[in-house]
Amino acid sequence: MQWNTEVDGSEEESHGHYILSCTDGGFLQIGETGFVPNSAKILVVKTDNNGNLSWKKEFGNAGNNLGNSAIETSDGYIICGALSENSTIIKLNKSDGSLLYQKTADNGGNDAYEDLIITPTGIVTVGYVRAEDNTNTFYTGGEGYITFLDSNGVKLNGVNINQYLSQAYRIKIINNELYISGLTDGANDYGLVKADSAGNILWHTRYGGNSSDHCFGMDIGMDGSVFLTGHTLSGTENWDTYTLKVDPSGNKIWETKAGNPRGFKPKFIHDEAWGIKSTSDGGCIIVAGTGDEYGRYRRRCGND
Repeated sequence: MQWNTEVDGSEEESHGHYILSCTDGGFLQIGETGFVPNSAKILVVKTDNNGNLSWKKEFGNAGNNLGNSAIETSDGYIICGALSENSTIIKLNKSDGSLLYQKTADNGGNDAYEDLIITPTGIVTVGYVRAEDNTNTFYTGGEGYITFLDSNGVKLNGVNINQYLSQAYRIKIINNELYISGLTDGANDYGLVKADSAGNILWHTRYGGNSSDHCFGMDIGMDGSVFLTGHTLSGTENWDTYTLKVDPSGNKIWETKAGNPRGFKPKFIHDEAWGIKSTSDGGCIIVAGTGDEYGRYRRRCGND
């Protein structure tokens, strides 16, 4: 380990959801300090390349506020998430984190932006509306939604994609076409949608088995292949990581499931993947966690 750093927020506990490598060599991490739905605030932390704190900012009164993702532009960092259960986009100055703009849209019920991209005409975000489980920061049981904004974060148009995704989680742009991934109804399958720059659906597909399949990560390879990752209960004894590579038309090239690296009884072990990055050799790297999430292995070690 070269270095390790910790940054506190103002509330009881702080936890990051997304980290961004910045062009200055430093890092931007966003998430929350406090707990949804009563004490959470969006927390944004900027460090240099050695992990030394450059600045940190908090947004929202304590409550149901979410920091979900971020991108870097030439003149700032753009954060997306939710404030007071409404979709929010925040742009910050790079040098000191000062606020450049903050725009909130009530897209319907409890709603949030999960991810965003810059396009030639502005910003496109994906997320959800009308969440049924508003305290769940991973799957809310809502309706997938695309939002088109201008370069100042003002909403221009929105497209409901609930028939394809109940929660849109990641978005990428290739040749001015949008690839959107996430969870289908009931979090039953991985979902992948391709749309044009106006949000018209070009094709959609689902991946998974006969049980729950939760898709949280997506990246695009150098050849246009799409990588998806998350975790599954389909054909496994407990949650295992589930990763796919598909071609630019959505046809599956390969899939793999992996878990239980320490060799414990698999039915007690949760293995969950949350992020993925394509590599130059045509493969990918995923970030995942493993563990006995409910303490069952400790209580029943050695039993069947």
